[in-house]
Amino acid sequence: MSGAEIPVRVARVEVVAERIKRIRFVPVDGRPLPTYSAGAHTVVTMRDGAKTIKNPYSLMGPLNDTTGYEISVLKTSNSHGGSLFVHEKLYEGAFVSISPPSNLFALDLRARKHLLIAGGIGITPISAMAEQLSQIGAPFELHYSTRTPSSGAYVDELKQRYGRKLHHYQTVSNRRINLENLLGHQPLGTHLYVCGPDAMIEDVLRLSREAGWPDEHLHAEHFTAPRSGMPFNVELAKSAKTVRVNEDESILQALESAGLEPPYLCRGGACGQCETGVVNCDGNILHYDHYLTDEEKQAGRKIMICVSRIKGSNITLDL
Repeated sequence: MSGAEIPVRVARVEVVAERIKRIRFVPVDGRPLPTYSAGAHTVVTMRDGAKTIKNPYSLMGPLNDTTGYEISVLKTSNSHGGSLFVHEKLYEGAFVSISPPSNLFALDLRARKHLLIAGGIGITPISAMAEQLSQIGAPFELHYSTRTPSSGAYVDELKQRYGRKLHHYQTVSNRRINLENLLGHQPLGTHLYVCGPDAMIEDVLRLSREAGWPDEHLHAEHFTAPRSGMPFNVELAKSAKTVRVNEDESILQALESAGLEPPYLCRGGACGQCETGVVNCDGNILHYDHYLTDEEKQAGRKIMICVSRIKGSNITLDL
């Protein structure tokens, strides 16, 4: 990660919906934080005893507010420690550190119209986009799908701000987005932005392409949490080191625990910054990223060490 980490204090912890908390960070030294654009994220570094947790979170809140950053975090059952730590151990007054903002999901302001689609916690970057578009007077629609009324964060706030531009759906009552109709009736020059569960993102992108949308008009963000699996060894060809990857950590996390500093940006399989060459692998690479092409995954010569792992006992990397 380029750029020095910024020490911050937790200024506010607020429950905003079922299993969702909103956190506000303020800089310890009181200096203004870097500005950011809608769609940006920060990596939050948290220390749980001897364990260090680094998780990316989309930024939200007023875009011109340099006195603090805000994120929203969903408590998940398959957490590797990040969401559980935030919900159970992060308190007002606690100290953590954050990275400077990075944006892999920026608005294309050349668009004639912006179609925003969010599912669940995916509303976090999408709400920031709606704010930026509203500020500059750009045309947009916001379609927000939640499972139940209690799981929908910021619905009332969004209704108050954007009125008829907001369309809210609840899957529990079978009020779902008619994607075929929505995607098939947009003016030329519209750009689409989608964030939410992986299945939803894939459906939106597939149906968009089937409706004839050009790929350069499709924008998606889905950070993937590292998955568990059987432990294995990583041999580093250049440094002649061997590092053990445990069942509940990624290759990137294991290398960091061993004192190494591989490059990363998103830690969610989306940006390509941690792409690493594979010298040899005695098993199958389990590709969980959203960056490599299908051909690259089949070739087995590259791996995204932030989320992917192997089914085998040993992999040798070009590190």
